[in-house]
Amino acid sequence: MRVTREQAAAHREKILEVAGTLFRERGFDGIGVADIMKEAGLTHGGFYGHFASKEDLAAEITARVLGREGWLERLTDTANPSFADVVRKYLSPRHREDAANGCLFAALGSDVVRQPRSVRRAFTDGLRRRIRVLQELLPGRMAARRQKALATMAGLIGALILSRAVDDPQLSDEILQAAASTFARI
Repeated sequence: MRVTREQAAAHREKILEVAGTLFRERGFDGIGVADIMKEAGLTHGGFYGHFASKEDLAAEITARVLGREGWLERLTDTANPSFADVVRKYLSPRHREDAANGCLFAALGSDVVRQPRSVRRAFTDGLRRRIRVLQELLPGRMAARRQKALATMAGLIGALILSRAVDDPQLSDEILQAAASTFARI
C-alpha cells in the first residue's frame, strides 16, 4: 500500500520525535533503529525511506533539538527570564529527573565524542547558539560576557550530569543547590 506524501511527512516527524526522546533517555548507542521504529509505530524497513543511516538520524536530531528557538523560555516557563531564572530552572530536580525531554548536552555530551563528524558539527553549532543566547543575559563587555556564558554553560551541564550520576539523592540535591547558588550570582 502506497503512502501519501502527507503520511510520509507525518511518519518522518514521528520518527524524529521518538528518536529525540529515546536518544536523550538511552544514549545514541543505547537504542537501535528497530526499537525507534517500533516506538514510533512503524516498521523497521521503513526507516531507510526517511534516513540513510542511524548516524544521519542522530545528526538531524541533534541539529533539530539544539536549533530550536526559545529554549530559555521553554526551560523557565517565562517570557523574559533572568540569568538567575535560567540557572535555577536548569539545575532543578524536575530537569534532573527528565533526561528524555531535557538538555541534550547533559544527556548526550559524552556520547557525541564517539559520533561521526555530522553529529559533532550539529552539537558544536547548537552549543555556539546557546552560548550566544546565554551571554545576552549577562552584564558587562562582550568578551567578559562570553567567557562567563561559556563557564556557566560548562558548569550547568557538569552539575546536571553529576546530579544524575550519583546514587545518593541527598548528594544529588546538594550538587544542584551548590551549583545553582554559585552560578546564579555570576
